[in-house]
Amino acid sequence: MNRKVSLEKAARFFWGLVLLTLPVTSFRFFPFLGKHTYVRPLAFYPLALLYLVLAWRLWRKEIKLPWSNALLPLILFFIFAIFATGAGALLAPLPMRGNEYWGRAIRAFITFGIGLSFFIATLWMHRDLDDVHHSLKWLYAGLVLSLLWVGVQAIALHTPLLTKAQVSGWQKLFSVRGLTKLKRVSGFAFEASWLAGQIVTLYIPWLVASLLLRFRLTKFVWLEPLLLLGSLTALVLTYSRGGLLIGIIATGLTLLVSGRKAISRTFSWFFHPRAATLKTLAMRIILVLLIIAISWAGVSFLAHQKYISRLWTVKANSLSDYFVKTNAGGRITYLWAEMQVFLAHPILGTGLGSSGFYLYRYFPDWSLYNNPEIAVQLSPSSSLYPNAKNLYFRLLGETGIIGFAIFSSFLFAILAQIGEFLKREKMQWVGIAGLSSFIAIAIYFLMQDSFAMADLWINFGIIAGLAAAWEHKESSRL
Repeated sequence: MNRKVSLEKAARFFWGLVLLTLPVTSFRFFPFLGKHTYVRPLAFYPLALLYLVLAWRLWRKEIKLPWSNALLPLILFFIFAIFATGAGALLAPLPMRGNEYWGRAIRAFITFGIGLSFFIATLWMHRDLDDVHHSLKWLYAGLVLSLLWVGVQAIALHTPLLTKAQVSGWQKLFSVRGLTKLKRVSGFAFEASWLAGQIVTLYIPWLVASLLLRFRLTKFVWLEPLLLLGSLTALVLTYSRGGLLIGIIATGLTLLVSGRKAISRTFSWFFHPRAATLKTLAMRIILVLLIIAISWAGVSFLAHQKYISRLWTVKANSLSDYFVKTNAGGRITYLWAEMQVFLAHPILGTGLGSSGFYLYRYFPDWSLYNNPEIAVQLSPSSSLYPNAKNLYFRLLGETGIIGFAIFSSFLFAILAQIGEFLKREKMQWVGIAGLSSFIAIAIYFLMQDSFAMADLWINFGIIAGLAAAWEHKESSRL
């Protein structure tokens, strides 16, 4: 019995380390990966140790293999991807810059396996709300560390107290990359947009849900509001246009769908206080002024950054010229080319990981002029391998409409489980966090195409794990 308890504690500890280390996306010491592979989650190391403990407990018959209805589409996608990749080999694309077809295919399956391993582990480690509480404590601890490092970076980028080179050197001790050229904080992530993605897809959903339903993880009632304020500040400092847009849309839609009671309660508290005293009136005025001041400061700060302001100040002769001058020319070019790859191979695609062999031939004419990112890609001295930077387009190009449909069924399965949680009072805060995370991730997939981004699988795994446990309890009662 003591050994069983010890193994369970070990599993929970290693799982906590997984969540604590999630912010480090590009760990320097990651073997068997090329220098252009930037998705290297540090969390994979404690995840491997966690699987060793879980496998030992499984062999001792202390636990069972996890299962969820949402897991079936991922397994089917994996099987179909093998078939599509085998068929894609018959197209025999020429090697490009040291990359061969099966080499890219194996790398693609490895990255999918990494993402799937995070999802299954999360599914395995969440059987009830107590497991969620345990996870959130470690998740918030990782967020605190990330925000502290963001603060160090902000000091180096915006004050003379620390030099950029010094902090960049510190970051290279654990990351494949230091600070970027622009004054954008990146936290422990590879780049600023990745940090923004972590904030809006992983952390903010739980913080928003806790505020909407007044749920507090600890006795410190100020913890969630403070973490939310810090997260929003970090999000602003990333200057990530996509991250800001995702945060606004995801939070706004979540409020419309499931936050109406909280909004009504807030308005009632403000306009119809129970005790209309001078003190309560002063508190409300101060709160409104504080919200206005913080919002105005954030908007003003962003408006003075050229990377943001060029969205409405740039002078362009055409739509394509606008995309190029707003640093979106490369991304639009990849999307256009990937769609042409799909149209050329609509049923089975070209094989997982292989669309980069075909993208260059489909670049539109306008992208070849005055487009710095594409110029770097097409340089004879370049060793880069192009990618779609959009998971939906990548799935269409590499696995065809069938693979895309199978993977989409996974997303709909998660959404259905979230809908069930929103109907149940005790699980509503999980449902709200799940909904916000689902919207954010669904939009974020429009901006990145890697399966190995660990933070994108965690909240989905929590939802799937709780749903599976709930279904098991319901079936046991029958």
